[in-house]
Amino acid sequence: MSEKKKVIIIGSGLGGLSTGVILAKNGYQVTVLEQGVQIGGCLQCFFRQGAKFETGMHFIGSAGKGQTLDKMMKYLEIDKDVQLSQLDTTGYDVVALNGKRYKFPNGREAFISQMTEYFPNQHDNLERYFDLVEKVSNASSLHSLKEAETDSMVSPEYQLRSINEVIDEVITDSTLAKVLVGNLPLYAAEKDKTPFATHAFIMDFYNKSAFRFQGGSDFVAKSLAATIQRYGGEVLTRKKVTRIICDDVHAVAVKINGKEQMSCDYIISDAHPIRTLELIDNKLIRPAFRKRINTIPQTVGGFVVYLRFKENKVPYQNYNYYGYQGDTPWDCEKYTEATWPKGFLYMHFCQEEHPKFASTGVVLSYMQMKDVEKWGKNATGRRGQDYEDFKRKKAEKLLDVLEQHFPGVREQIQQYYTSTPLTYLDYTGTAEGSMYGNAKDINMGAACRVPQRTRIPNVYLTGQNINSHGMLGVLVGTIVTCSEFLTAKTIYTQIKGANE
Repeated sequence: MSEKKKVIIIGSGLGGLSTGVILAKNGYQVTVLEQGVQIGGCLQCFFRQGAKFETGMHFIGSAGKGQTLDKMMKYLEIDKDVQLSQLDTTGYDVVALNGKRYKFPNGREAFISQMTEYFPNQHDNLERYFDLVEKVSNASSLHSLKEAETDSMVSPEYQLRSINEVIDEVITDSTLAKVLVGNLPLYAAEKDKTPFATHAFIMDFYNKSAFRFQGGSDFVAKSLAATIQRYGGEVLTRKKVTRIICDDVHAVAVKINGKEQMSCDYIISDAHPIRTLELIDNKLIRPAFRKRINTIPQTVGGFVVYLRFKENKVPYQNYNYYGYQGDTPWDCEKYTEATWPKGFLYMHFCQEEHPKFASTGVVLSYMQMKDVEKWGKNATGRRGQDYEDFKRKKAEKLLDVLEQHFPGVREQIQQYYTSTPLTYLDYTGTAEGSMYGNAKDINMGAACRVPQRTRIPNVYLTGQNINSHGMLGVLVGTIVTCSEFLTAKTIYTQIKGANE
């Protein structure tokens, strides 16, 4: 193009940065504005006393040679900057239910074979189950790299039927039905609400292969930012967009930190849709649209304990562990003071290639915002001793449960740190401190969907809320958004070209 069109991207999460890379590669003048001091959103890592911790993107799937995410990483030009460490192919996930552990191996046949060992009379049903998983996931445009601007080709039946309804119809052993959803903390699924399609995408994504980022997922954010800069764009921190300025027909600029004004041709927001609409005070956004976006339910929040282990004491755990105190993974978000935590996810950080010992790890359990909202009016670090006491009490309780599953681990913890839904709200801006943004609910149908287009013709949305969370889900959303500028055909052609 003769004169580059100026695109401002609000937020430097994976959605904002990957959108920026694609548009910068295609001749747009891209400026990414990040309100914090560190880019990356859920790709951020942090240090405490020299120890490094992941905050969100703990592991990824389908990144083996020639697989979907591998192809996307080459297209986004981050493959040379990011080193991956593959999780145990014989059990990348381990689900603990009723005192018994169940391993999830990579690969269809290996998975079915392993589950058949646990449940000998379910082999044929497991075949049927996996047929459904593959049917749904293969209909996704990104999985198959077809020219399609959305994933509407996925059978509507499995977008409108719940996970438990479909699985209970296929699997006749009630324990196996629960084991198959043992990794539901990855997407905060809710019984009778979350569509089976969401489960199918997650299962297929990780069943193909599963990896951790060696040294931290912040390398992804740094690489994407460097690529944007290499194509003439910029990524700026401490630049909080406080208003999107519009005339009578479209957006013309953004106001930064309440003072500076930056003009543009297009605006793309990687911020939560609710946060984005708060920036717009204009009749172009109709009250009905604003109300619909504001009333979409959010996924549950999380309470996280970040563990720093004593040196060379805790063997590196090359898998993810989902532990449950009861006989089901369902309804862990419905707890009381007495029953919390009903379940948890435990993972180690991969600090180097083939580590023998873990230096850090995380334990995560659900937590509702209502548990901590009374401290929300105060800034980070200034929430008072009662907030610190609350976090310490919850951490000790969660560690007691971890000790039940891994006897002796507590005495190997040198120090721990915590975060709550308020932390997620502070650092990512996600509504209600939710782990994964907007929730999908079959009972609400299309009312849960957030379009990439807004009612302002040159303002768009990107990120996890317009499709799904996680690396693959966000990148699907990125392609949907960038298709508004380039067409899907162009993007898929470029992806294929980058992998030839």
